[in-house]
Amino acid sequence: MVLITSLSAFSGADKAAEEAVPPPQQEREIPLRLPDAPLMQALMSEDPLSDADIQVRTLEVKPGETLARLFQRNGLNRTDLHHIMQLGGEVQSLARLSPGDQIEVRDDGHGNILGLSRQVDSERILHVHQSDDGFEKELETLPVQRQINYASGEIKRSLYQDARAAGLSNNLIMNLAGIFQWDIDFILDIRDGDEFVVIYEEIYRDGEKVRDGDILAAEIVNRGNRIQAVSYTDPEGDQDFYTPDGDSMRRTFLRAPLEYMRISSHFNPNRRHPTLNRIRAHRGVDYAAPTGTPIRAAGDGRIVQRGRRGGYGNTIQIRHGERYQTLYAHMSRFASGLSVGSQVQQGDVIGYVGQTGLATGPHLHYEFLVDGVHRNPVTVDFPAADPVGDEFREDFLTTTAPLVAHLELMRPGQWYAQRSE
Repeated sequence: MVLITSLSAFSGADKAAEEAVPPPQQEREIPLRLPDAPLMQALMSEDPLSDADIQVRTLEVKPGETLARLFQRNGLNRTDLHHIMQLGGEVQSLARLSPGDQIEVRDDGHGNILGLSRQVDSERILHVHQSDDGFEKELETLPVQRQINYASGEIKRSLYQDARAAGLSNNLIMNLAGIFQWDIDFILDIRDGDEFVVIYEEIYRDGEKVRDGDILAAEIVNRGNRIQAVSYTDPEGDQDFYTPDGDSMRRTFLRAPLEYMRISSHFNPNRRHPTLNRIRAHRGVDYAAPTGTPIRAAGDGRIVQRGRRGGYGNTIQIRHGERYQTLYAHMSRFASGLSVGSQVQQGDVIGYVGQTGLATGPHLHYEFLVDGVHRNPVTVDFPAADPVGDEFREDFLTTTAPLVAHLELMRPGQWYAQRSE
């Protein structure tokens, strides 16, 4: 059975694009730029630009059209576009266009841009206008309302299917799995009868939902083990998920370094090698996945080996501090920009699944070493990330107490028991 309830918020182009779209730059002062000739003449004349001279047009992007082509098709000054793109920041969203996107442009009737506007997302509109010093930008924040929603359910098929039945979007389900990925393997660990509860925001404007917001708290009961997580943003603005006691939900390593279909070979010191046909210790775990599946770094570290390595094929080995190492083998290819000595962060894509070396099918061979000794990646205990700082603990407990209380109320069994009384 599945339940959803709602309450009010309780917490208050083509290559031509290269000519017009330079790489993102940091914020900087824009040097003085004189207007182009037609506009300059209008400014210097006794009869300056009037409202009748100004054109206001809404440009709609056609399939396959780039920003430069959009401007060219509409007779707009591409030099102006170049200067606008140099403003950086959210202005770069102008280069990320999809068919049907719209940009409102104001020009002087000769194609010289006086200003433009584009909605960046559901809550912000980018405005660019010409000033005495060139072009300037500003972001307009649209008023929205936040509503807290609750969803709970019992897992009978899979977390994805049952969470969808509970009304959760794909994005929320992925975020939910991400919160608990250090504690639960959602392919191997989930059992019939496990439960979930999610408290999350929905964003509305003028009475209509525009998108899902953030997950505020969640709980999963897995094999009888209850795991709770609450979101907390400290006074310095850093946000993360913690247990109700303030311990981090994160671990220094991911439980699995990719989205995989199944484990095709477990950690086994006495395994018979499928290609060599003799007993050969299998000191890692094989994750079967389609060729090209992204492989992520299990933790922060430095690449100490990258390249072809005998039967391992294309391999990357990462050192994580003094005690830990991870190894990723049989890759089809490496992620670009990485070499020996490169620093990587947990979750960074380092390569892609393949079957190079002695591999009978596409999979990732993954090894985890502690003090130079191979350990089973599926069962090894990972050290936790830092807990809530002592200086923020009181604020944490006060802020998250209502979330923990609502998790207790929203458990499927608890709710049905209350309703039957």
